[in-house]
Amino acid sequence: MKLTKKGHACVRLEKAGRVLVVDPGGFSEPDAAAGADALLVTHEHPDHFDEGRLRAALDADGACELWTLRSVAERLAAAYPGRVHTVGHGDTFTAAGWEVEVHGELHAVIHPDIPRVTNVGYVLDGSVFHPGDALTLPGRPVETLLLPVHAPWNKLAEVIDYVREVAPARAVDIHNALLSDVAPLVYDRMLGPAGPGIGGAEHIRLAAGESLAL
Repeated sequence: MKLTKKGHACVRLEKAGRVLVVDPGGFSEPDAAAGADALLVTHEHPDHFDEGRLRAALDADGACELWTLRSVAERLAAAYPGRVHTVGHGDTFTAAGWEVEVHGELHAVIHPDIPRVTNVGYVLDGSVFHPGDALTLPGRPVETLLLPVHAPWNKLAEVIDYVREVAPARAVDIHNALLSDVAPLVYDRMLGPAGPGIGGAEHIRLAAGESLAL
């Protein structure tokens, strides 16, 4: 399996000639979803869900399908009958050859005054976990944790404890569009530079467009 980091929280996975894209949102590249056989979206916030990017991918390939929660599915289901699937915590399905488990129910708390939206995470082939905008536990061992390193709803201490609790073999940074180039000087000291990091997990930062063999 090949994982390619796209902008912000978007990742592109490839195996056996097929492509699965998670969260091609407004901070990812305009063509982040291009060529996808399957699309997964964790929640409705625009940095994870860009309707135009999804429609372009679905229009380009009549076999491409989307799995997501109800708030996103309702925006697209009528235009793509039978190709937009609503999922929730505990569901399992197969998408373009990947076995997918759905974990989680709510977005992390940003502020008590801001209503929480639904958020789901996806375990792919039992080895890669994308939690969306929550520090959801996958409920099973995973080799690769896609780690939201910076958001209005988290702080570094929570991110460190999250990696320790999930205990993956590697943690790959996502959700980092709002960080400047100097940010790694600070959080690398906590999460670890390339090589063994917290809890023994390898800490990996990929620039947009860089790939990793899993």
